[in-house]
Amino acid sequence: MTDTAQAAIVTREHRGHVLLMGLNRPEKRNAFNAELLIELGRAYEVLERDDELRCGVLFAHGEHFTGGLDLAEVGPALAEGNLRYPDDARDPWRNDGKRWTTPVIAVAQGWCMTLGIELLLAADIRVASADTRFAQLEIQRGIYPFGGASFRLPREAGWGNAMRWLLTGEEYDAAEAYRIGLVQEVTEPGKQLDRAIEIAESIATRSAPLGVRTTLLSAQRGLAEGDAAAAARLTPDMVALLRTADGAEGMMSFIERRPAKFTGR
Repeated sequence: MTDTAQAAIVTREHRGHVLLMGLNRPEKRNAFNAELLIELGRAYEVLERDDELRCGVLFAHGEHFTGGLDLAEVGPALAEGNLRYPDDARDPWRNDGKRWTTPVIAVAQGWCMTLGIELLLAADIRVASADTRFAQLEIQRGIYPFGGASFRLPREAGWGNAMRWLLTGEEYDAAEAYRIGLVQEVTEPGKQLDRAIEIAESIATRSAPLGVRTTLLSAQRGLAEGDAAAAARLTPDMVALLRTADGAEGMMSFIERRPAKFTGR
């Protein structure tokens, strides 16, 4: 079922328990203007609020994932510190301090520049086409990565690998992105979206939704509050999961040697 017309700047499509969210400004290489930022934020809010959705896939229509920020349009608002999201939209770079409980798989091809890399870093799993080209160009424009790459890329790639690309703004390829951990899989060109959907559907149909949510929150707690805070919740969270219908179903499926049928309760 398609929720928005193909002309929408961000398309949304429900595919079972998976929400496909497509950047749709291909004539501008999916460069981010204010409308694209807000509509992507709205798509993420739908993903978080709809209990039937268990995984999201962020992709881009056209040849390129994104050429980055449309500075001509968004630059003045940035300079004044006036870039805001409405109440029905979330910060797509997950820097709003809100809890994120539904996993997102991001898919890149063609150009993946500046804020596009930060969208990948804000996602949970990343897939790229072998022809993807990456660059964190902000340092060459007199600014710096303000969507989260300055602290997320060192965590994912290691300090030296991150600084190699953050401080030069030079371009690198999908093989390098895979080497440093920016992406988890590289596919043949044209196969990247299919692979991401395959992973998303595995999460949505085979993994217990409450277990997925608890895993994400535990990982986020560890990053934000430290290992001790996350460790303190391990046993209480496990007890809570075992007391759910899905917890009972998981135990019975193991005993009966059959696939589990999870309902999210």
